[in-house]
Amino acid sequence: MTSREDVAGMVDHTLLKPEATAKDVQALIDEAVELGACSVCVSPSMLPIEVPETLKVAVVVGFPSGAVKAGVKAFEAAQAAADGADEIDMVVNLAFVKEGDYEAVEEEIQGVRDAAPDVVLKVIIESAALTDDEITATSKAAVNAGADFVKTSTGFHPAGGASTHAIELMRATVGPNIGVKASGGVRDAAAAEAMIAAGASRLGLSGTAAVLDGLES
Repeated sequence: MTSREDVAGMVDHTLLKPEATAKDVQALIDEAVELGACSVCVSPSMLPIEVPETLKVAVVVGFPSGAVKAGVKAFEAAQAAADGADEIDMVVNLAFVKEGDYEAVEEEIQGVRDAAPDVVLKVIIESAALTDDEITATSKAAVNAGADFVKTSTGFHPAGGASTHAIELMRATVGPNIGVKASGGVRDAAAAEAMIAAGASRLGLSGTAAVLDGLES
């Protein structure tokens, strides 16, 4: 069993509900500090926010559909970085993926990378909506464009969230030096441990406390 402390240090403690308020975000930050999380992940309109040095700030871009112009994603990323984001979680354009236009996928990721060169870049591929071949090709495009992580899901797509199969496939594709983030539907300790065993190096959780409560200290 993975220790509670180890898992906590892999968690992006997440609040992306559209109705979330500044007060809710402050509560998220307080809880993340108490739990020992790696970061808080919030909507870009919530920035700037103050967090202790032990906590990173992650922000979503092109969220949740990914169906905005590449230049808009790049602008959003640059603004988030200027507002203090340490990490950016961007959603790919799934139409490009379904059309097999991986050059366009790579170009838009590259645009975000260039717009925010000093932040950690995670690329959300919405794996539950993709075939295995699409997962592999999109993950390769992300690596080619300079992403630091590939990430399974937004948690908002009707196709579902993370699966151990997708994590295994993503890890096999990107190799040992690129991060893999499991996000969407990871709600208990058993699910979190399964994702880590499959190759996840980061977890996106909204119910972090419930997950950690199932782990040994």
